[in-house]
Amino acid sequence: MNKPNKWEINVGELATGQALTIPVYQFTPENPSGPSVYIQANVHGAEVQGNAVIFELMKQLENTHLNSVVTLVPLANPMGINQKSGEFTLGRFDPITGINWNREYYDHNFDIEYWYTKNQSHNDSDLFSAFRQTLLSSCQQRLQNPWGISTGQRLATELQILGHQADIVFDLHTGPKSCKHMYCPEYAIDAAQYFSIPYVLVMPNDFAGAMDEAMFCPWWKLSELAETQGRQLDVAVNAFTLELASQERIDMNDAKIDANGILAYLSHKGVITEKVTPVKMDRYACQLENYKKFYAPTAGMIEYLAPLGEKLSVDQPLLSLLRMDQYGTKDEYQHISLDIECIPILHFASAAVHQGTELYKVMTDVFLLEHYPPLKK
Repeated sequence: MNKPNKWEINVGELATGQALTIPVYQFTPENPSGPSVYIQANVHGAEVQGNAVIFELMKQLENTHLNSVVTLVPLANPMGINQKSGEFTLGRFDPITGINWNREYYDHNFDIEYWYTKNQSHNDSDLFSAFRQTLLSSCQQRLQNPWGISTGQRLATELQILGHQADIVFDLHTGPKSCKHMYCPEYAIDAAQYFSIPYVLVMPNDFAGAMDEAMFCPWWKLSELAETQGRQLDVAVNAFTLELASQERIDMNDAKIDANGILAYLSHKGVITEKVTPVKMDRYACQLENYKKFYAPTAGMIEYLAPLGEKLSVDQPLLSLLRMDQYGTKDEYQHISLDIECIPILHFASAAVHQGTELYKVMTDVFLLEHYPPLKK
């Protein structure tokens, strides 16, 4: 039986001096030969289902033939998790700066072309090792900034250091009210067939501050740069964000399904010896640029009508909008539809909204994943 080692890392301090720590669990086989794995959950305070998935993964990893180091970090953001207002967990934004906790990761500011020129004589293995060390050193420099860094930046950088040590990275999230979906980089699109998730957002090589981008973007850029110099390099790191349905929810049966999906991928990558078969299902995808947001045209009370994860035709209502202050006028109650066929993926949690509230996110220009065109080289 495999038993994980456990330790804690310090990710900040409260005003009264208490240290904020997060638990780290690591499975380490005697002779690791497969790609290393890092999995974190609950960076946003209300998004707790990822902890249940990590729990189920750990239980199963204890009884597998493990070929790789696997590091797991549940409860990754103690500040967000403990940010309560009445019965609700807030914890999506740093209350000090207002910045999304998942937009604080570090975009390494070194000249990758200059770095490659200096290191291109290395063989692939040594080149990858040197590049990984450069990313880790860059994170350490951020932590040691003599001017200091924000609370959110410190948390993100500590997590990023753990992630940069792995070859496969999962960041587990949920939506407000959501169906399951995942973010997958274009170069790793074949990976999506292993997870128990029906909707896939195909990501370009652009960094916008999120954990998955912080993990894969540097390696993708390295591969693209090498190709311009006539050298074929694999993208050495795969990173995914899995959105495990809705926030403020623990469902252990559902956690087992998603843990098995992750294990199916880890089985495919040789992390575990056991063969885990992916769930057979249709998987639909769209380019990230075609993942659209719909904002409230006015304030009011919203009835969310469009079922999540089901095709919505142009003539079907997305939502209804109730305006009690407009009673007796044409604006008192109205249905709102979109002018394009789509699949609603998530919606805002509250029925009472301000004008401009992000109400729905929908996939447009959707295609079956098995019909995804091959990448152009």
